[in-house]
Amino acid sequence: MAEQINIQNYPRVPINFSPVIPPLKKIKDKTKINVRYCLISPFTYAHIYWDSKIHELKYEIEEPLLNKEEIKHKEQIILAMRNMINFEGVVEKSKEKLLEYIDKRFKLLAIELGINISYESYKKIFYYLCRDFIGFNETEPLLRDYFVEDIECNGSNSPVYIVHRIYRNIKTNLVFKDLDELGSFVEKLAQRCGKYISYAKPILDGSLPDGSRVNATYTQDITSKGPTFTIRKFTKTPWTPIQLISFDTLSPEMLAYIWLLVEHKMNILITGGTASGKTTLLNAMAFFIPPEARVVSIEDTRELNLPRENWLPSVVRGATGLGNIGEVDLFTLLKSSFRQNPDYVIVGEVRGKEAYVLFQGMASGHSSISTIHAESVDTVIKRLETPPIELSPTLLNVLDCVCIMTHAIVKKQETRKLREIVEIINVTSDGIALTNTPFVWNPSDDQFYFKKNSKIFEKIAKRYGMKTEELDLEFRKRVQLIYKLYQNKIFGFKKVQDIINQYYKNPEEVLRKFGIQ
Repeated sequence: MAEQINIQNYPRVPINFSPVIPPLKKIKDKTKINVRYCLISPFTYAHIYWDSKIHELKYEIEEPLLNKEEIKHKEQIILAMRNMINFEGVVEKSKEKLLEYIDKRFKLLAIELGINISYESYKKIFYYLCRDFIGFNETEPLLRDYFVEDIECNGSNSPVYIVHRIYRNIKTNLVFKDLDELGSFVEKLAQRCGKYISYAKPILDGSLPDGSRVNATYTQDITSKGPTFTIRKFTKTPWTPIQLISFDTLSPEMLAYIWLLVEHKMNILITGGTASGKTTLLNAMAFFIPPEARVVSIEDTRELNLPRENWLPSVVRGATGLGNIGEVDLFTLLKSSFRQNPDYVIVGEVRGKEAYVLFQGMASGHSSISTIHAESVDTVIKRLETPPIELSPTLLNVLDCVCIMTHAIVKKQETRKLREIVEIINVTSDGIALTNTPFVWNPSDDQFYFKKNSKIFEKIAKRYGMKTEELDLEFRKRVQLIYKLYQNKIFGFKKVQDIINQYYKNPEEVLRKFGIQ
C-alpha cells in the first residue's frame, strides 16, 4: 500500500514570471543560432535554433513534461477549479494573492479528490494551474518573452508564429490542434479585453490589461482555418532615443534636431508603412518634451508609454450596445483634449475626420505630434487633402516637419531607418509642397547625411527672437551630448530621461559632467 502523503505540508512553489532579461546578440549566419533562455523561472524556457530539416529558425517553448498520471491529475484539478473559482473576482487581485489562492485551492481539491502525488509532481501541476488561470494558457510563455513583439495564430492545426526583436519571424512549436479549444482561448482573450466575441459578432479588436493589442476572429465563415488571433505586445519600457542610435535607426544629429523642434513646439508628423517604427520614434520624441509641460495623448489602442508625470493618456472606447451607444471616438477625444489646456497633443495615428481637429489645434498654437500611414511627403499631402480627411491645402502650412520611417534590408538584416526629415516651407492652394530636406539616409552606403541650412531653425529664431547662430551652437552641443550618452552606453529609460530633464534645468552642469565645452 502506497504511503499517504500530507499534501498540506508542501511549501508554496517558487515561481517567477519575470526572470532577468538575457543579453542576446545578432548573429548574421542564421545556421549558427542556438540560444536558450528562461521565460518563467524555473519551469519554462525558449530555445531558438536552426532546424536543418526545414531550413529555417525554430522557436521551441520548453515546458515541464508530465507523465500520464500527472496529466490525469492536472485535468481533474483544472476541471474542479474552473467550477469553483470566481474568475472575474480573482483576475483583479495581485499576482502574490493569486498564487496563494491557487496554492490553497490546489491542496484542498487534491485532498477532496484523493490525489496522492510527490512534491515534484505537485510543482509541475502548480505551474500549469498558474499558467492557465493567471496567464493565457499555452501562449503565456510567449507573452512573457521580452523579445517577442507579435504573436500570430492563423487557425487550428497551424503553427503559431512570432516576430522576435532580434531574429524576426520565427515558427514556434505551439499548435492549437482542437478547434473548440482555440475558440475558447479566443473567448478568454475577449473576456480579458473587457469585450465580447460570438458568432453574431465574430471580430475582436481590443487591448489586454497590460496594453497589448489583440485582433481575433471567431468562426470558420470568416477565416477558413477556424478562430485566429494576433497579439501585438505592449512594451512597458519603450526604446530610449539613445537606444535608437545603437540600432542605427537614426543619427545623433537627427536626434539633436528633433530635440530642438520638440522643445520649441514645432508640429511634427511621423510617416511610414506598417511596422516601420513610427510609434517607436513617437515614444522616443516624447523624451524631449520639457519636464513641466502638460501632455495629452489620444490613441485607438494604448501603445504610448511616456516617461513623465504630467501626462493625460486617452484611449477610444467602442460601442457598448446597439446603435453605437457609449462610443467615444478619436474625433470626440481630440476635441475635448484642447479644453484640457495641453502644451503638447500627441495622437497615435490620424486616419479620418480627427485630422481636421488636429490641424485646427496646430493652427491655434497647440504643439502636436502624430503618425500617419504614408511613404512620402507627397503621399501625406494627398492623404490629407482627399476623403475621408479632406483638409484645405492652406491649413497644411501649420505642419512644420515630416519624419519618414522605412523598413529596410541592410546587409541581409531587417532594420528600421529614419529615411529622411523633411521641412514643410509652404503648401500652395493647389496642394504643391515646397520643402527642404536637412537629413537623409543613403541606402547605398548605409550612412546618414545632413546639410546645415534649416528653414525650421530660421522659423524658431524669428518666433523666439533668437539668432540662428545661437541655435546652431545649441544644436552642436546637443549632438555632442547625445553622442557621449551613446559612447557611455547610457540606454536606461529613467537615466536618459533624468539627463534630458537636468539639461532643461541646468545645461552647463550637464555638459561639464560629460566633458563638453
